[in-house]
Order: sequence, then structure tokens, then C-alpha cells
Amino acid sequence: MTTDMTYEVAVRAEAELGEGPTWDAAAGRLLWIDILNSRVHTYDPVTGRRSVRRTEQHIGAVKPRAGGGLVLNLRDGIGLLGPDDSFRWLHREPVPGRRANDAAVAPDGSLWAGTMRYDEAPGGGTLSRVTGDGTVETVLDDVTVSNGTGWSPDGRLMYYIDTPTRRIDVFDFDHGSGRVTGRRPLAEIEEGAGYPDGLTVDADGCVWVALWDGAAVRRYTPDGRLDRVVDLPVPRVTACAFGGADLTDLYITTARTGLDAPHPLAGSLLVLPGAGRGLPQPAFAG
Repeated sequence: MTTDMTYEVAVRAEAELGEGPTWDAAAGRLLWIDILNSRVHTYDPVTGRRSVRRTEQHIGAVKPRAGGGLVLNLRDGIGLLGPDDSFRWLHREPVPGRRANDAAVAPDGSLWAGTMRYDEAPGGGTLSRVTGDGTVETVLDDVTVSNGTGWSPDGRLMYYIDTPTRRIDVFDFDHGSGRVTGRRPLAEIEEGAGYPDGLTVDADGCVWVALWDGAAVRRYTPDGRLDRVVDLPVPRVTACAFGGADLTDLYITTARTGLDAPHPLAGSLLVLPGAGRGLPQPAFAG
């Protein structure tokens, strides 16, 4: 199933491993990163204004903070940028051979931060819940490539991807305790269609998934039915998120790492205007 949606180029770039698009509603801008080049990018779709900030370590994710500034999922832990651009560690726990990967903010304001081994060794990664005061609880300790995480519109379900499993899994989420239970598959990506990477959930409760080596994004209904496929020119599609003032534009990050002859748009930030309607994303409580 393929739709007739047409992509546009939001930012032409050559990110080695573009990832983690996030709409920063307070600032009216899109945040995204280049993991392997240790860069945080911002893009204002109204003015076209862009900025790039280099981090001292490889970065897996960046999210807005409730009090201003940003939270960073870095190689050695969780860092905080203040509104004045000052930096401090919220939680530092370096593990040789391991780096940060995708992260998401839960309805309760906690950060769910993933890690993985550089060599992608099976079971070498984790998924942890980080509260605003820096308390860290490991939720999953046998992950290979921790990737997309998101919540249903009512906050009662959490979706999650460990990429090599080829599955989008779903958990029951307890808003009061922040705990997840009842892990089960929502959908599985078939052989030859790529691997599931980042995800986002729309206002209808459908799950949009970026396909690494699949040159597409897909949308699955809450019961796991595939109902939309949008083909893209770049094979390594990494993540997607709704943005813009009305949250109707789907922004898509891409990568060029490991490609012998990258497509000219590999590493660029793409957008599907009017793809649907996203959910307002909470800011990190720290």
C-alpha cells in the first residue's frame, strides 16, 4: 500500500546519522541531531532560520525542558543545557563501548533514554526512565538497538522498538507509577522491507515508523494494521515527528552512514506537509 504523499526538503544537509526530530513548541522550531557528528540542529519552518551546535560527545537525542533549555542523551549519560547555554550533567554513567541512542519524554515528564553498543552486540543496550531530579531506573536491560518510543493519545499505552527484532512492541503504561507491563507485538516489519527505527504517534492513535534500509515511513493503526506507506528516495530513514504550529507536518530525518554512493538527499531533513495531526509533546520535567 502506497500513498500519493509528496515529500519536500526542509533542510538539505549531509548528516552522517540524522536522527530524533522533535518539535519545540515553546520556541516554534524543530530540533534534530546528527549522532556521529555530535551536532544539535534547529530549524524554524516559518523563517527558514537554522542553527547548529556541536556537543562534546556523540548524542542520541535532544528534547526541550519544561523550565527552558534542553536535555541531551549523550554517550556518557544525561546532560542539561540551561536557557543561558550553560551545561551540567544530570546523570553520568559512562560504559566503554556504549553510546546513547533515541529517547522520548513520557506524559509524566520523565525521559525514556535508550543506549546501544557501538558494535551493536545483542543485549548490550538499555532503556532507562530518568526523572526530573536525576533518578534513573533501568526499565529494559537486554536491548540491542534501543529506538523509537512513544505514547498513545490517552497515555495508557507505550510503543517501543528494539530495531533488530523487526517489531513495534506495545506496553501498558501506568501514568501514576511510570511503569510498563504486558509487552506484546503490535506489528512486525517483513523481511526485505527494512528495519523499524524511530516512531511517533498521531492524534488518531496511529503509529508512524521510519524504516532503516526501507526507504519509507509507514503508519499502523492502533490494532496493528498497516494503512499507509510513504516511499522516500533515501534508503536510511531514521525517525519522524509531527511539527509546525498546528502539528500537521511530518518531519523525517535520514542518514548517509555506511552508504557507498549516498543519494544526494541522504542526511537531509525531509517533510510531508499535511500528513496528519500530531500530539503535543511534553517537555522534560528536569
